[in-house]
Amino acid sequence: MTHAIQDVVVRDIEPVDTDAITEVLVAAMSDGLVAQWMAPDADDRREHSPEYFSIFAEHAVRHGEVYATVDPFDGRPSGVALWFPLTHAIPPPVDYDRRLKEAAGPAFDRACQLDAMLEEEHPIVPHHYLAFLAVRPERQNLGIGSSLLARHHRRLDRAGIPAYLEANDPRNRALYLRHGYESRPPILLPDGPPVWPMWRPPSA
Repeated sequence: MTHAIQDVVVRDIEPVDTDAITEVLVAAMSDGLVAQWMAPDADDRREHSPEYFSIFAEHAVRHGEVYATVDPFDGRPSGVALWFPLTHAIPPPVDYDRRLKEAAGPAFDRACQLDAMLEEEHPIVPHHYLAFLAVRPERQNLGIGSSLLARHHRRLDRAGIPAYLEANDPRNRALYLRHGYESRPPILLPDGPPVWPMWRPPSA
């Protein structure tokens, strides 16, 4: 299924290619502020990021909803959004603790710390959770992130369902504010960057 928004085509990925999803997540997020806090060494991040992000790509394919924009020149996904409908119970990723330990490498302790701090602030009321919104660096600032958000927000608004996410840098936070999210007090990672929990009530 496709939907054109501002000349950007957003697709539900089908058939699902978890490798392609993981590639976008790695390209967009492996050098972000939170990733650098988890694994300060760039070589460690390059080695472990693909396996780390593949856990969540596979989990979203099984239990969530994945949207992508496709680059018109090479046919690869240029942006992806991974949503989880927490209006019902969703199991954790398969064999998560073991896979996280293998995937995170020397960043395992901080990965567990991040999980715990995010979980402590996560709302318990029914909502949809945007776990990741990622756009390849060379395709950023072209409206792709906004298009991916709008694609799902229309569904949430029709159903009267709120949305929740965590913004991992000030630029992302500003994007989400423009799309109707309300920023809550930040989660302060020890000796690291702030992460902002953000809540979006459904629009009339």
